[in-house]
Formats: sequence, C-alpha cells, structure tokens
Amino acid sequence: MSLNTSLNIATTGLRVTEYAIGVASQNIANAGTNGYIAEIANVRSLNTNGQGTGVQATGTTLASNDALNNAVLTQNAQTALLTAQKGALSALTSVQGSTDASSGSSGTLSDQLGNLQSSLISLLSTPTSSAGQNTAVTDATELVSTVHTLADTYQTQRQTAQDTIVSSVGSINTDLTTIGSLSTQIMRLKAQGQSTAELENQRNTAVTDLSTQISIKTTATANGDMVVKTGSGLVLPTHDVDGSTNGAISSSWPLDTSSATVTSAMAYPGTDSSNAIPKIMLGDRDVTSLLQGGTLGGNVALRDTILPTMQAQLDSFSYSLATRFDAQGMTLFTNSVGALPSADGTANAPSGIVGFSQNLQVSAAYTSDPSKLVNGSSADTSVLQAVISKTFASSATSAPSAQLGINGDLSTGYDGTEDILSLATTLTASQAAVADNVSSNLTTAQATQTSLATSLSSAVGVSVDDEMSKVVALQNAYTANAKVVAAVQSMFQSLMSAIGA
Repeated sequence: MSLNTSLNIATTGLRVTEYAIGVASQNIANAGTNGYIAEIANVRSLNTNGQGTGVQATGTTLASNDALNNAVLTQNAQTALLTAQKGALSALTSVQGSTDASSGSSGTLSDQLGNLQSSLISLLSTPTSSAGQNTAVTDATELVSTVHTLADTYQTQRQTAQDTIVSSVGSINTDLTTIGSLSTQIMRLKAQGQSTAELENQRNTAVTDLSTQISIKTTATANGDMVVKTGSGLVLPTHDVDGSTNGAISSSWPLDTSSATVTSAMAYPGTDSSNAIPKIMLGDRDVTSLLQGGTLGGNVALRDTILPTMQAQLDSFSYSLATRFDAQGMTLFTNSVGALPSADGTANAPSGIVGFSQNLQVSAAYTSDPSKLVNGSSADTSVLQAVISKTFASSATSAPSAQLGINGDLSTGYDGTEDILSLATTLTASQAAVADNVSSNLTTAQATQTSLATSLSSAVGVSVDDEMSKVVALQNAYTANAKVVAAVQSMFQSLMSAIGA
C-alpha cells in the first residue's frame, strides 16, 4: 500500500470520526427531548480497483420503527382524550354527592328529595305547624338549588370544552404548518443529497405534540415529505398550496372554527343558526366528527355528547318532579314563568324541557305562603296525602327517556318508570359511572402509553450509555488515525531528506 493511500485512509478516517462524534454528541444533548429519535451516522468504504482508499460519510438518518411509532401516537391521543374528560367529570362528581354503598349516600339529589319527603310526612301529622310548613318549602328550595348546581356545572364544563376546542384547533394548525415548513426544507436538502436528520427530529417533535391534540397516523414519503391522516382517515394538509399563509407557520390554517358562548339551548350541529355550536371546518367541509381522539376529540365528546346527555337526564328528572307533584294538585315546582313546560324533549325551556333544570323553581305561591301546602287555614291534608302516597310512587307519570336534546338524539339510558327517589339515585349513579369509567380507562391508557413509549425509546431513542461508549470508541479511532497521519508525514519527511541527500 502506498504512502498516499495510507494518508488518504487516515485523513478520511479523521473526517468521518469527527462527523460521527458530532452525531453522537447531538444525540446525547437531546436525550431528554420529547419525541427525539436517535440519529445514525452512516459511513461507507471507498475503493479503487478493489483496493480500499478510505471512508466517506453518507449522511445522517434516524432510527425507525414505523409500526411502534404509530402505536405510540395513537396511545398519546387516547390518553389525552381521557385526561381532558376526567378533568371535566371530576368537577361534576365534586358537586353531585356520593352513592358509594360503603359510605352511604351523601349530598345527592335523592338525599335532597328524601329530605323533602320526610318534611312533608312530618307536616301531615301537624298540618297547622308554621315551622313544619316552612321546613317543607325550605327543603323544596334546597332541592331546586341542588338541581341548579348540577345544571350550572354541566354548562360551565361545556363552555370550558368549547374554549379548549378553539385553542386546540389553533395548536393543531400550528403543528400542521410546522410539519409542512420542515418537510419543505427536508425535501430540498434530500434533493441536494444532504443530511436531513436534525430537521426530521424537529418534525417528529411537532408530530408528537399533534398526537396529543387528535388521533393521527403519519407516513414519510420517499422525497422527504410527510402525509398526516386522522384516525378516521382524513388527510390533513400541511402545505398551504393556495398561498393564504404564504408558507408561514399559522394558527388559523388549515382548520377553522370560532368561539361561542354555549348554553343548554345550543347543540352541535343544531337545528338552525340560532342554536348551532360552531363547526370545525376544513375549507368548506365540516370535519368536526372526523377529528377524534386527543384533547380536541375529548372535548368535542364532552361538549356534544357526554355533558348534553347528563343535562338531558337532569331535565327529564326535573320535568318528572314538577309534573308528578302537579298531578296530585300541588304545583310546587314550576318553570321561570310559573307554569309547567310541555313534554317536548327538543324544545327549549320554558316551553319544553331542554334546559328545564336551570329553569326550575319553587312556585312563588308556596314560597310566599307555605300554608298553601295544606290549603291554608283550613288545614286540608288531602292533597298532601296524595303527594306522599302517589307522587313518590313508581306508578306516577314516567320521566321522558328518549328523543331528548335540541337535536332529539339523546336519551337518559335508563327506564323512566321508577319512583322519583329511585330516579334521582339512578341519575346520580349513572353519571358517577361515566366518570368512574373514564378514570379507570385513563389509568389503563397511561400504563399502556408508558409501556409503548419505553419500547419505542428502546428501539429508536437515545441510550446515553451507548452514545458515550461510541464517543470513547470514536475518540480512540481518531487518535489511531492521527497517529497514522503523523507516521506517514514522518515517513514522507524521511523520504524527502533521503532524496535531498
């Protein structure tokens, strides 16, 4: 082997070693960066006529495991969805009381209703007691207050969900256009034969963030671009082809929605513009139902399904409460205009029962004169007896259970023929079960997410120990190559001296 060949092998070895040390250092520096994938220094041998003449760096690539990566992205979305829902439902369970059999019922609708039943029974034995009359009206008022607290909590959490949806759409747009911007740079560098690993890692960070907002799957194309699809198969654009953002990172493209003040009288998609919650649009297409999973999907479900169903359950209970008392001649509970609404499950209060739980009140006739409970000074207990024996019985009028809500697509999920106390208990237990199910599923999802993330990290992440071992080996290789260069230079000098002599 000639001295020139030896020198070339050693000098190319020095360059490649410097390059590999740089890649290893980059990996170590970003070991704690979420979504960062280990970069791989690729090297190939050079030869001329079958004889080795050195080495050459061929560009940096990323470690990859597409199936595992997409599994992690899917699990990120599921965990974020359940996290969003748990937060909202925890706020509800904190005000609805407990039906835990081990601790006994506490602070629930059925407790408040039971208090009213007890005070009415007591009044039956002492109908002329002003204190007894006042206690019964007070218990009725506290029952209504509990109903209002629950109804207000539903709407507070729906509003929070709506606000979060608007924020999430902006975050999704930022992630998508960031992915598009980086993809443009990656495609340009690939076409020039240059390394794109660092840009790809930046893009992966944006993808990881996007996966917490909605369920996605990604595919990298041969030219370096990336296709992003939702879990339902909708392709989300990352490049602004019509120039509306001029290729810049944007929080307002490609998805669009708007803020709104959400009330019980509003729904998605609604029946007309007066009661419709804003859609999420992709161009001129409504894609609200196609954006599933993640923080966005979790809040869409809260706003449009979970909380409206709970509202419908409470509206049905409130209507049943008012009509069952009224059926026995005691119109103790009315709407805001002092009447009973119709049984229309899709009409807004005060006309129908949508939002009736917010509209419910103790009749002014009884709050101003509690003696009306026993027909005034006559102390007639016939109506009171009928209320006690029939209003609280299972044979009373059934509570509406289907074709509820603005769109008429909601149901309580249980039989409305129960007695009013059982109906209250079933409502609380049903809603508590939803919250418990979300909490349990979140625990499972988090464990799965951790397991998948650990597997992915093992497959494509950075092992600091391995990278440090590489650095040590590369430093030794660098030293060896440097010694070869020094030896060859010494031999050249000796040769030149011999020729000069």
